[in-house]
Amino acid sequence: MALDLAPHLLHLLLTQASPEAPSLLSRLHVEGGVDAYFAYNLNRPESDVNFLPGTGTTARRHDEITVNLASLGVSLTPEPVGFHVLLGFGTGIEVLHRAEPEEDATGPDVWRYVQQASLSFARGPLTLEAGIYPSHIGLESFQSQLNWTYTRSWMGEFSPYYQTSIKGTWRFDERWSAQLHLLNGWQTIGDNNDGKALGTQVAYAGDRLSAAFNTFVGDEGADGDEGLRLFADTVVTLKVTDAVSLSGSADLGRQALPGASAALWYAAGANVRVQVAKPVAVTARAEVYRDRDGLISGTAQTLAEGTLTLEVKPAEHLVLKAEARHDHSTQNVFDGPARGAQPPLPRQHQTLFAVGAVATF
Repeated sequence: MALDLAPHLLHLLLTQASPEAPSLLSRLHVEGGVDAYFAYNLNRPESDVNFLPGTGTTARRHDEITVNLASLGVSLTPEPVGFHVLLGFGTGIEVLHRAEPEEDATGPDVWRYVQQASLSFARGPLTLEAGIYPSHIGLESFQSQLNWTYTRSWMGEFSPYYQTSIKGTWRFDERWSAQLHLLNGWQTIGDNNDGKALGTQVAYAGDRLSAAFNTFVGDEGADGDEGLRLFADTVVTLKVTDAVSLSGSADLGRQALPGASAALWYAAGANVRVQVAKPVAVTARAEVYRDRDGLISGTAQTLAEGTLTLEVKPAEHLVLKAEARHDHSTQNVFDGPARGAQPPLPRQHQTLFAVGAVATF
């Protein structure tokens, strides 16, 4: 009799057991892609470089067909522990780490290929992440296919694309979340001083309206105690109809300077995106960036730009973009053409045409 009951008891235990956790293989994801472009600048700059020094994470080179970013990475969904490693190559990532401090075991050459390298832990509404990962500040991503336009705004170029920190994210519900970051500094992996920084975010993600308020507070002076930077960033995206979407962003920054008045910068930008057909969209962007004291851009100036982008998505993992862009500054900051034996005269403006193609997997 006991022998006859054994199979039934075993079946009962198996059917009542809790579902198995996701397998390691199902949590592992491989990703990658290639972002290639051709850009032509009507200024015909002698340096063959578009944009200002330290910027140009897209369409950096004039009159060349080249690769902006080739990416390859692997990630493990946290259950509860995971990781994300993403490498990159190309003209964009060469610009990305250019300001890294040159010290022992750190600097541009050490980190030049790294987009992300982080560990994560998730349990319930709490997620922790530590390492190098995308910044919580700003509207635009470093990866072109995630943006409405091809080239980046000045607000994107002059705020962090990545950060090295410990981050805690708490989700209050499906719509509201908050983040707290302990950072090495403003877009840096190696620390350039003895100070640390704090970053925060409060975000709302609705069906049609999304908004985030981001902050950064930290010492950015060379000695870590003389350059307190205060920065606030607001990003709002609204889906007006199924075909029309709007986005707006505003920045305000202040940094203390030893023996001088504090530096101030502020900016605002807006985007309108119209989905003309399922694979076709058009985006218009306008922006003004005021760097009153030249701390961020290197010159005391006001930058303004307007961009018009045509996007075609012929396949799920292929995005094509054609873009016209005009930049203007109150100072002569853009490279001009060669003038024989004479040095090129810098200009207050530039007009750029770019064609980009991004394929991902």
